[in-house]
Amino acid sequence: MINQMRANHHLGILETMVLGQATLCAALLIPMMKGKEHITFKYDTNGPAAGFSVEADSTGYVRGHLFQNPIPIEKPLENWDLSPFFGEGTVTLSRITEGAKVPQTGTTEIKFRNIAKDLSWYFAQSEQVNTAFNTSIQFDRQGRVIGAGGLFLQAVPYSGGKITSSDGLIGRSAQTSDSGKLSDKDYDILCQKVENAFSAMPSIGNWFAEKGTREDVIYGLFREFKPAAVLERDVIFNCPCSAERFAESIKAMGKAEVEDIIKNDSDPLEVT
Repeated sequence: MINQMRANHHLGILETMVLGQATLCAALLIPMMKGKEHITFKYDTNGPAAGFSVEADSTGYVRGHLFQNPIPIEKPLENWDLSPFFGEGTVTLSRITEGAKVPQTGTTEIKFRNIAKDLSWYFAQSEQVNTAFNTSIQFDRQGRVIGAGGLFLQAVPYSGGKITSSDGLIGRSAQTSDSGKLSDKDYDILCQKVENAFSAMPSIGNWFAEKGTREDVIYGLFREFKPAAVLERDVIFNCPCSAERFAESIKAMGKAEVEDIIKNDSDPLEVT
């Protein structure tokens, strides 16, 4: 998926890192979609990278573009810290479901200058849901992508079932109600344990580059919590845009509107 995205947009290493991490985050949201749903994840910043917009659809495709390509740099990269290329700005997530005429949109400020952390911050602030993202892309010495992946965790509301101390998730002192629901204290302890396991994950890009598997992560790193796989699906990068298709869209705008853009817009109207 990342290599296809890179080829489509003719991206360099830095540009691949930025748009690749954004695309991975969008792809990780697909299993959370209900029915036919479409999301747009936008990152607007006054830093050199300017930002990006990526989209994901419940059918399993993702696509996106950078606002600045190539990203200007003043000296060779010394590490993969992307924060120098981001500045102040906003994170926006829009969702539109089947039959809806307008999307549901939320916006938060850029807090960490880190794509995964800022998206996690968005969920915490805008949707009041504890969420964590971890994405990584590994390159070889020739600058080729040899591994990429992401991990997404989100606390969900209690939905039934019973948890007892014999489950071993939180220790023998776990307290449950008559319904089997954990007490708030033990729920917090459980969440902290999950967060610790999540934080112990090594570089996911390097993990896959060295032939690690998803099963090793799920059933190894989180074995204490007795995980179960409930869905497996393909995700692909699919961008149907073309100069011809865009030109047809311009034609559909009407002569007066196109002439107004040419005359008054600060940016030139150009199809490449």
